[in-house]
Amino acid sequence: MGVVNDVLDDGVAGLTHNVITGRLEDLVNWSRSRSSWPATFGLACCAIEMMATGAAHYDMSRFGMEVFRASPRQADIMIVAGRVSQKMAPVLRQVYDQMMEPKWVISMGVCASSGGMFNNYAIVQGVDQVVPVDVYAPGCPPSPETLIHAIETLHQKIEDGELMKRRVATGAGANIHVSEIPAAATPVLLGIR
Repeated sequence: MGVVNDVLDDGVAGLTHNVITGRLEDLVNWSRSRSSWPATFGLACCAIEMMATGAAHYDMSRFGMEVFRASPRQADIMIVAGRVSQKMAPVLRQVYDQMMEPKWVISMGVCASSGGMFNNYAIVQGVDQVVPVDVYAPGCPPSPETLIHAIETLHQKIEDGELMKRRVATGAGANIHVSEIPAAATPVLLGIR
């Protein structure tokens, strides 16, 4: 009865948002968060964990990320996995610039986030010096569970619409740090139900 009274008092403005009266912006953000395609930028050992996340055991397709895109023009999320050298930084920026808008970046691993143990002139001390980073996934290398947690965090921020407003206002990424999730201690048994 509350919905009927709200409509009688306020007209159409009294309706709560549902599938028919939902805002178009909310629908677009929801669809963006459920159908994102990652561009891989695997440079070191973190790339092995990223590939494991896309394999059958973790199955990133349940998050709408069916396939890693080889072409940046078909991707909207870049996962930078591993250390970025000074020679690779312009290539990273070129791939980022070729991605379609809106686009987001996940920095996977301590080497991509801060240079890791490679504190020298040849390694970029944080990929945020090259591209705006939205989510940082810690670890050396991060477990697939940590990457999935970073992806889910990014998807929630995309759905909220907060990232688009911040990117337009500041030109920087969201700078979200997620906590590391340790790998499962139990071995994966194949063929047993």
